[in-house]
Amino acid sequence: MRYAVIMAGGTGTRFWPKSRVAKPKQFLNLIGDKTMLQTTVERVRAVIPEDRILIITNADYVSLVKEQLPNLPEENIIGEPVGRNTAPVVAAAAAIINSRDPKGSMAVLPSDHYIRDEKTFLSVLNAAFEKAESGHNLVTIGIRPNRPETGYGYIQRLEEGSVELAGHTVSEVKTFAEKPNLETAIRFIEAGDFLWNSGMFVWSSTVILKEFEKHLPQMYGQAVELAGTLKADSNRAIELFYNSVESVSIDYGIMEKAETVHVIPAEFGWNDVGSWMAIYELEEKTEQGNVLSARNTSLADCENCYVYSETDKLIALVGLQGVGVIDTGDALLVCRMDRSQEVKKIVEDLDKSGRDIFR
Repeated sequence: MRYAVIMAGGTGTRFWPKSRVAKPKQFLNLIGDKTMLQTTVERVRAVIPEDRILIITNADYVSLVKEQLPNLPEENIIGEPVGRNTAPVVAAAAAIINSRDPKGSMAVLPSDHYIRDEKTFLSVLNAAFEKAESGHNLVTIGIRPNRPETGYGYIQRLEEGSVELAGHTVSEVKTFAEKPNLETAIRFIEAGDFLWNSGMFVWSSTVILKEFEKHLPQMYGQAVELAGTLKADSNRAIELFYNSVESVSIDYGIMEKAETVHVIPAEFGWNDVGSWMAIYELEEKTEQGNVLSARNTSLADCENCYVYSETDKLIALVGLQGVGVIDTGDALLVCRMDRSQEVKKIVEDLDKSGRDIFR
């Protein structure tokens, strides 16, 4: 059977001041009426029932997950006592799924991505499952780039030997590339064989566990032990696993070392919603290119600005271009939209100073 593993443990620092440690972006309705986590589950629920959807989150957010996903089985919510990057998430989920269903295959998906064309996404996901279930294959979904983006990792594919499967092209992966500088990103786009790394993966639980056994053998053993002791005392088993396992990404720990990695190039209106700029890009704009998500605004000679407010106070802007104003009542952020990724610097400063406004 097919399973979905949704990673929902991030703190969403780039969406401060709306996103806080107590309630980060995946639990917020930044786009539409539902939260990003709810939207992700609703999307995948069209092909995978809730009893086969696992949520891996921070232990502090388990209650939020239960509140927002009341129909999800409680045993499908895994609360991490400490964050250890993405490889432990995959290892733990794969071992748990394998213990329930040795023939199970699994999609690993972030909880905070926007996907406009859900029908095409589900078609791509189906193709990825078919490829993963056809042998010892690790499959990732790559996004066809439309600009030289420095905020994403890249996947270089081999066009030679590509095959058509379930209406989509499946190619072998030549290499993974870290987030590049602008000059390198332009070169990637011009080359034509690079895709954005979406962070979405599909494989059978047995195959990915074999890859862990080969490339991260200690973590493999810890994951198998976790799955075996989960029923006896789930909280204790999870605590022991996360407090002993090393911190490493699935890309570095497995994907860059594995030999049978494939990618499906796709276009389905994907956005990783990594900053306020992403929200600006997705929202409807005025003739002047402004996005006004506030009850009381007045703009004069402003272009390409973003205003968000949770209060009734008047927010007035004059003669500005590309500026964001985010007001949550207890905090006010003003920044250039093209530098909204750097909001995390403010969060880091607030964290170091111990100010409650970060919480």
